[in-house]
Amino acid sequence: MTDRRVAERSGRLGIGIIGAGRVGPVLGKALANAGHAIVGISAVSIESLDRADAMLPGVPVLEIPDIIERSELVILAVPESELPGLVAGLAAVNAWQAGQLVLHTAAGYGVDVLAPATAQGVIPLAVHPAMVFTGTSVDVYRLHESYFAVTAPTPVQPIAQALVVEMGAEPVIVAEADRPAYAEAIATATSFSAAIVGQSMGMLQQLGIDEPGRVLAPLVRSAVENALGVSAADTIDLHQLEE
Repeated sequence: MTDRRVAERSGRLGIGIIGAGRVGPVLGKALANAGHAIVGISAVSIESLDRADAMLPGVPVLEIPDIIERSELVILAVPESELPGLVAGLAAVNAWQAGQLVLHTAAGYGVDVLAPATAQGVIPLAVHPAMVFTGTSVDVYRLHESYFAVTAPTPVQPIAQALVVEMGAEPVIVAEADRPAYAEAIATATSFSAAIVGQSMGMLQQLGIDEPGRVLAPLVRSAVENALGVSAADTIDLHQLEE
């Protein structure tokens, strides 16, 4: 079903983004840089509107049903807790279009969470960037050092992998059943590192040291590299996780 439709697509997709938090606009910018067309983005708060305008100038801010109607690829960059309700709610009003790609960025879910949309004919993709986002253009460059967890039905895994590569990152296949463990690993690394570095910065500030972040940055980087068993001249071969 999906293979023929995907094969008939042009290389340039019309992409709609639901969610203008720190992740959605950055992925949109990266895909726009790869030659795709961003047809619309949803944004509600003043902060998200400003972010959308800064990262994707000229891209219209649209209502969610309009984004879905106009898009060949829909990116759901919403908080993980909101994802199931959003997908099911849109399915209840028959908003999804058969043959369109729907990609979510939540760490803890695979493609099962997209089941209501899949039942209406969409092609489900789960793609999580293993990176802490700032929501600025700096993130677009950081993508080139990042890995994305990819979960998708086997026939369409290459589509998700190709999108990741177009954004400048490296795809790593994670099985549907392994997504919760993957999410736990990501959350542990993120929360632990943020808490420890924050505590260390506070201690240095109490000592009267200016710009403690600059003082700690080389130490933290070298400590993390040593913990990962990686020297400055080496890279991590996460492809081993696929075997």
